[in-house]
Amino acid sequence: MGQKVNPIGFRLNVRRNWDSRWYADKKSFPAYVAEDDKIRKFLKKKMKYAAVPRVFIERAGPKVRIKLFTARPGIVIGRKGSELEKLKDELQKITGREIMLDIQEIKKPDVVAQLVAENICLQLERRISFRRAMKKAIQTTMSMGAEGIRLQCSGRLMGAEIARTEQQRMGRVPLHTLRENIDYGFAEADTVYGKIGVKCWICNPSDVDTL
Repeated sequence: MGQKVNPIGFRLNVRRNWDSRWYADKKSFPAYVAEDDKIRKFLKKKMKYAAVPRVFIERAGPKVRIKLFTARPGIVIGRKGSELEKLKDELQKITGREIMLDIQEIKKPDVVAQLVAENICLQLERRISFRRAMKKAIQTTMSMGAEGIRLQCSGRLMGAEIARTEQQRMGRVPLHTLRENIDYGFAEADTVYGKIGVKCWICNPSDVDTL
C-alpha cells in the first residue's frame, strides 16, 4: 500500500506519448539515453526562468531535433534570435552532433502542471505563505477551464522544526482512470529552511491538449 505511480508514465501509449523518439541498437542505446538526460538537465538549468515544462528529443542519423515547449518564447529566442543561436552552439559542444532547435509556445501555462508547481516554488523562495500560493494557483487553474487540481507541499513548511505534508484540492482528479487527461508536475523550492517539494496534478478536459 501507499506506492505511487507517476501519472505520465502510467498513461504512456494510452493518453501520452514518449518525450524521446528514436531507435538504437544495443551498443548505442545507453549512450543515447545518457545524452538525452544530459541535454534535459542542461536546458532545465539554463532555462530556469523561461518556463520550460517539456523537452522533446528526436534523432535521425547524426542529427538531433530538440523541441522546447515554453510559456516565454521571447526569453529563449532573445533579440533577433541571438539567444537561440548561443543555445544551439552550446548544445552542439555538449553532444558533438548537429542540433536543430524548435520553439513551441504554450498558450495556457496555468493548466500545465509542471509550470504551476514551478510557479509555487518561486513564490515559496520569495517567502510567500505556502497556503496563499497554493490557493491562488488553484483558483487560477480552475478559472482557465481545468476539471480539477490537486497540490501537495512537503518539507519544513513555514520554517517548522518537523517536516510535514500539506494538500489542497478542488474539482475531480481521478488518477486510476487511464483515459483521463491527467497532467503531473514536480518541482523543488530552495528555501532558507531547506528544500520544499511541490507536486501538482491537473485534470484537463479530454479534448484539450495542453502541450
